[in-house]
Amino acid sequence: MKISKEIKIAVVFIASLALLYWGINFLKGRSLFSNERTYFAIYNQVNGLVVANPVLVNGFRIGRVQNMYFHPNNSGKIIVEFVVNNSDLQIPKNSIARLYSSDLLGSRAIEIQLGSASTMATSGDTLNTFVQSTLGEEVNVQFQPIKLKFENVMSSIDSVLVIIKGVFNENTQRNLEQSFESIRYTIQNLESTTYNLDTLVVTQRFRLANIIGNVESITANIKKNNDKINNIIVNFSNISDTLAKAKIASTINNADKTLKDFSEIIAKVNRGEGSLGMLVNNDTLYNNLEGASKELNKLVEDIKLNPKRYLNFSVFGGSKKKNAYTEPKK
Repeated sequence: MKISKEIKIAVVFIASLALLYWGINFLKGRSLFSNERTYFAIYNQVNGLVVANPVLVNGFRIGRVQNMYFHPNNSGKIIVEFVVNNSDLQIPKNSIARLYSSDLLGSRAIEIQLGSASTMATSGDTLNTFVQSTLGEEVNVQFQPIKLKFENVMSSIDSVLVIIKGVFNENTQRNLEQSFESIRYTIQNLESTTYNLDTLVVTQRFRLANIIGNVESITANIKKNNDKINNIIVNFSNISDTLAKAKIASTINNADKTLKDFSEIIAKVNRGEGSLGMLVNNDTLYNNLEGASKELNKLVEDIKLNPKRYLNFSVFGGSKKKNAYTEPKK
């Protein structure tokens, strides 16, 4: 049987169309021979997400984004339609379609975070959504506090520069020059003092050595006589204990009482009370005693000059006229 040229051309044309359709779907990630399930997700914004971007579960690709369009209620939200071509994977109803950045260039993908519900989502269901911030948004969020701090620092630096400009005027510069000059003189004086100290130490090092040796000798003697020093301290402690136990207070009270009594006696003497008071304050008794003393002296002198007048041993008796008393010559 002979096939005409027209039939051959028709068959080739139909095969080409089928191949073209398969190729277009293949490039879009569609599979013509698999059972695909369609799911929906609603996002406020889908920056970086385009049709044919992958849909993943735990990093494994299970589908693709098939279509995107605005929500019909004019809310500005975007409905994303994606298909899952893995028939073995069951997606629970409370699973979350997370929109995240798949690379540093800002491309987006959808990751299905499987839930724990026992009821599985069927084709045509709408999943819960979550939008992860892009890398740029994260950088902006993290960099915003640094930016504010940098602005504050720049403002502070500007204020400091204004203050420094106001401080470093001509008078201040002159004062600073004088201050640096004074510091230079001070450093020179310190260098001179240090040199003098070094010279003094060098010249007096033998005397310093002798002083240190004497100090060592003193400490050695103290160490040798440590027992004696301890005994002295113990004796002093015993003396202090004895003084503490002695009735010093009663002794002082008795002495005070004695002084008071003596003061009373002196007062009586001054007032002329008693024999001693009369003797001290009465001149008559003194004068009588003084006269008696003079008469006694005259008597003793007469006895020395005329002993026979008072000691007469004559057997026949003496002459009274011969032994008469005569006033001694002065």
